[in-house]
Amino acid sequence: MGTEFNRRGAIKRALAIGAVAIPSASLLSACASSGGSSSSSPSKGATSKDNPFGVDKNAELDVLIFKGGFGDDYAKRFEKLYSKEYPKAKVSHNATQNITGVLQPRLNGGTPPDVVDDSGNAQIKLDVLQKADQLTDLTPLLDAPSIDDPSKKVRDTLMPGTVELGTIGGKFVTLQYVYTVFGLWYSGKLFKQHGWTAPKTWADFISMGAEIKKAGISPFAHQGKYPYYINVAIVDMAIKHGGLDWMNRLDQLDETVWDDDAAKEAINAIYQIVQKNYLLPGTNGMTHIESQTAWNQYKAAFIPCGAWLENEQLKATPSDFEMTFMPMPSLPGDKLPFEAIRGGANEPFIVPKKARNVPGGLEFMRNMLSKAGATAFAQSANSLTVVKDGIGDDVPLRPGTKSTVTALKAAGANVFNPTYLQTASSLDVDMGNASAELMANRIKPEEWLKRCKTATVKAKSNS
Repeated sequence: MGTEFNRRGAIKRALAIGAVAIPSASLLSACASSGGSSSSSPSKGATSKDNPFGVDKNAELDVLIFKGGFGDDYAKRFEKLYSKEYPKAKVSHNATQNITGVLQPRLNGGTPPDVVDDSGNAQIKLDVLQKADQLTDLTPLLDAPSIDDPSKKVRDTLMPGTVELGTIGGKFVTLQYVYTVFGLWYSGKLFKQHGWTAPKTWADFISMGAEIKKAGISPFAHQGKYPYYINVAIVDMAIKHGGLDWMNRLDQLDETVWDDDAAKEAINAIYQIVQKNYLLPGTNGMTHIESQTAWNQYKAAFIPCGAWLENEQLKATPSDFEMTFMPMPSLPGDKLPFEAIRGGANEPFIVPKKARNVPGGLEFMRNMLSKAGATAFAQSANSLTVVKDGIGDDVPLRPGTKSTVTALKAAGANVFNPTYLQTASSLDVDMGNASAELMANRIKPEEWLKRCKTATVKAKSNS
């Protein structure tokens, strides 16, 4: 994900998670047993208003970051904030794109890091970690005083939905830190050159595709090797058509959602892209970076992604590209307006239960949730966080990030965010496998719906 919404990651960035298999039963049992004895915890310091978790000022802090669409410079800024608070504490920084490869052996050995950004296409699924009892309950973080205003609890400084999205199995176990919106992206420069206007309806999107093709440009690219991205586009169209009731039924793993018109209309709409040969040649086999770079080279007009896209593509994006975000176009009879978008907390940070410095991990997160932390992230990663009013008006933003802020304001209360990605990750994986087949025209919408229904039943039985 990129970081797939995880980056998602979705992502997140995030979250490019669609092509990754769910950890096996043997891995899950390895998590549960830890494969070794846990390291002794450091001595705990005295708690106070300034030190609500009782951090040992001399204890080392071990940080593991997914180096995806957001990079890892932001984490180094967080570490400086922590070091300013605890100058005698050594902070170890480790960044990787292979979270499972680095984290799993340490979980098995009982020596996990103190803070982990568990994201990317090699993420260890959060529901798997929770079932294995590997996650610290972060509720004390929510109830701790805010660094900026100690009269407020941290929970009172968070964007709506942050706590809900971080709750798995009835416990708040992950801080979904980045506030991301998902939709389609295009080049403002390209559209101005051709006199094109971003379409608000799917009918206009399809008719515009013919005009784009005449200009020698493919209308649509997607991150084919990671079908998480196209899953988001499909599901978002279904949610806008069926409304929040449809989304809630999906999150509750009601397999009958795939029999509804909302699902049928959404998948038939996306399949039109395939039928009309609107896909960028080769995009079905491309990674997120390959497809996004081709898009940056004006080879395709639209691409689906979360708001990490701008930072992820900094090196590949022409300076005058004018990266611009837009919601998914509307279908006839949608229950939610065109301006409605998927938006919410993602990019999951965790404190492993057997970490040596759990208090330090919680304090690290408290610094992340300060205005200084939110500003550091915006300046380093070109994205917003879940800290309400965390960025001042004087903080400059890049074009793509500005367009997401504009879209959020236009959406108002019409912001939605399904939770099945966190609570039933196998459904997204199975849906992604079906979506890859659909986009390659190896199956039709009817078969896609059938496979999603089967995958929902399976996910329900596993949950």
